[in-house]
Amino acid sequence: MNRRRKYLIAFLSSIAIIIVLTIWANSKIIKASENYLTEDIDKISPSKVGLLLGTSKHLRNGSKNEFFYNRIDATVELFNRDKIKYIIISGDNSTQYYNEPIDMKNELIRRGIPSDKIFLDYAGFRTFDSVIRAKEIFGQTTFIIISQKFHNERAVYIARRNGIEAYGFNAKDVDAYKGFKTKIREFFARDKVFIDIIFNTKPKFLGEKISIE
Repeated sequence: MNRRRKYLIAFLSSIAIIIVLTIWANSKIIKASENYLTEDIDKISPSKVGLLLGTSKHLRNGSKNEFFYNRIDATVELFNRDKIKYIIISGDNSTQYYNEPIDMKNELIRRGIPSDKIFLDYAGFRTFDSVIRAKEIFGQTTFIIISQKFHNERAVYIARRNGIEAYGFNAKDVDAYKGFKTKIREFFARDKVFIDIIFNTKPKFLGEKISIE
């Protein structure tokens, strides 16, 4: 019985530590990024490049993913208001049947963005990779990150920790019910930011440089 009690205490202590560290990580990221984010397009300075963070076009049940379309809306608004000249779409292309960058590119073209203004990064398997590859592969040290606010907070924090002058343009969010699972994942994903810092993590893939002209 004493051994079980010790195991239970150790388990509960571990959970408590994880929760405390997660709350600290979230607070740290929110505070550090708040001055670099906006949903007001008039408040964001023009930049050569916008980094559009990928997401799936459809949910698992086949319905439209509002995160996807709201990011598209935000990107089109930035481009049409001359806030960005080029767009890097960075996302997951892990199988031949799942291709976030291509889906986003096709939607942007359908909305009137010229294809020669769009560059695709197929190795944006996670936010860290997308941000670092924009610098290391595409040669950009200043850009606007396009996603929802909760995602932009982490992306901008990662960027600025790695010498990138990044700003976040917040796409419209979705309602609390539809976005609940995504935001729960985001809450715990912020722990990984500091694990990456501690272990000096590198993107899964780098590769040849790509010039944006």
